[in-house]
Amino acid sequence: MKPIDVFKALSNESRIQILQWLKEPDLHFTPHEGIDMTETGVCVSQITDKLNMTQSTASQYLSILQRAGLISTKRIGKFTYYQRDEEAILNMAEYMKQEM
Repeated sequence: MKPIDVFKALSNESRIQILQWLKEPDLHFTPHEGIDMTETGVCVSQITDKLNMTQSTASQYLSILQRAGLISTKRIGKFTYYQRDEEAILNMAEYMKQEM
């Protein structure tokens, strides 16, 4: 994970909001087809609906967060689920604490 990629990913309010929602998915989303959101993640369609934007825009935002290393994906059938990468977020926080 490159710090510059993380800072670029966090330079958008909607992407920050996604990370905040994914921190506690049970508070912000209804389970998708019986999926345990804490274990599996949140379906892209749920994130799209909550953002109130097109799926292509939401998917682009999620891709940016994934390339930065802040979220991970899991594919189940035709659905893609997203969840925070807590270890990567902690590493970035530690980097900021030590280097900045």
